[in-house]
Amino acid sequence: MHWMFWIILPLAGLTLGWTIRWLYARYQLTASEQQAERVKQDAIKEAEAKKKEILLEAKEQVIRERNQQERETRERRAELQRYERRVLQKEETIDKKISQIEKTEQTLADKERALQARDNALGREEERYRAELERISGLTAEEAKTLIIKDLENEAKHDAQALINKIEQEANLAGEKKARDILVTTIQRLATEVTGDVTVSSVSLPNDEMKGRIIGREGRNIRALETLTGVDIIIDDTPEAVIISCFDPVRREIAKVALERLITDGRIHPARIEEIVTKVSKDISQKIFEEGEKVLFDLGIHNISQDAIRALGRLYFRTSYGQNVLAHSKEVAIIAGSLAAELGVNRELAKRGALLHDIGKGVETDSDLNHAEIGMDMARKMGEDPRIINAIGSHHNDMEPSCIESVLVQIADAISAARPGARRETLDNYIKRLENLENIAEGFIGVDKAYAIQAGRELRIIVNNEAVTDEQTKELAKGIAKKIENDLRYPGRIKVTIIRETRIVEYAR
Repeated sequence: MHWMFWIILPLAGLTLGWTIRWLYARYQLTASEQQAERVKQDAIKEAEAKKKEILLEAKEQVIRERNQQERETRERRAELQRYERRVLQKEETIDKKISQIEKTEQTLADKERALQARDNALGREEERYRAELERISGLTAEEAKTLIIKDLENEAKHDAQALINKIEQEANLAGEKKARDILVTTIQRLATEVTGDVTVSSVSLPNDEMKGRIIGREGRNIRALETLTGVDIIIDDTPEAVIISCFDPVRREIAKVALERLITDGRIHPARIEEIVTKVSKDISQKIFEEGEKVLFDLGIHNISQDAIRALGRLYFRTSYGQNVLAHSKEVAIIAGSLAAELGVNRELAKRGALLHDIGKGVETDSDLNHAEIGMDMARKMGEDPRIINAIGSHHNDMEPSCIESVLVQIADAISAARPGARRETLDNYIKRLENLENIAEGFIGVDKAYAIQAGRELRIIVNNEAVTDEQTKELAKGIAKKIENDLRYPGRIKVTIIRETRIVEYAR
């Protein structure tokens, strides 16, 4: 029995613990079910409240939208009513205008019928008057029309010519005044020398005995000097002077300076002559380069090749009608630059073209081209601007100027050559030029006499008033001026003045 107690006691404890645990679990399950039921009921209540709140807000939104639509509907209805009233007013206005237009059309139709009737009546009267005029004048309508047209044509031609003459006179006066102002301003700024150089071709001797020493034994001294310098030395009866003749001004200058140094030194023999000529040639070559550089520095012109500088320097020893060519080129450059500045065109281009316009005269060449063509070739090889090449080639009208700078070079060249004291010409050439001017004018029909006055600057022509009318004098003057331009070469310009007058002479006895 004792051992059964120890077996039953654990089993009873185990049963009791399981029973207690089951009861506790059952209690917890019941509590959880109650808690879940409460949560479910709370959720249902909250959902019902939320549902009621949403339904309430939806109703309020529907009410607001309905009110907004009602307001918009009322506003649109009011706007439509305003449009309807406006359309009705326009319809009334249009109806009134249509009525007025119909009245106006009726009035115009009545006036048109009245005008048509009046035109018919006037036409009949015009025919009657035309027939009466033809009967009185003895001319048909076509003949009278032709006569009237001819009179009107002659009158129109006369008025047109008078107007053309007036316009040309006004244009000439305005152009001359403007050109005069520009030229005066330019010339006032000119700062070069205004005296012409005279080519020196003789060397003064201290005495006539020096002539024999220059000739030397059997002429060896003079032959050596002529051979080394390439000049002709003329020793004649001229007292205390020796003449040097050569077409090349540089060689003539070398011979002149060498001879002067030999005369000063007193030792004249072939070896000394060769030594002096060599030294003078180097000096002259250096002077040529220095003169070329000097004129470029004075004008502020750069980027010129060595050959071009030497060609410019050789112009220092060359003259044209007594005018130093290098001084002339510098003067032309200054004038062209001033004119370009006054006119607002390329000043540097005009100066450069003007300085180089006579550079062909300083080029050593055997070509038979004129100096303008030689200068163009040199400028082209130097890579100069095409406008400068054109200015060089056109400054004597050998080709047409292609730019305003070329025209300015022409004008500056003419101003420099034609100013008082710039050049000298022989009396024979001067007289021949005046005679040619008069002969050209007298070759035109209707010219009685022609007089070249003001040193050839003006040609005054007297015409036969019976052979030449006032209208024809204008064309005659243009024809004579054109003939002078084509046939003659002259510096500056020549004014052509035609005088036509009627002279009636009676004698009281």
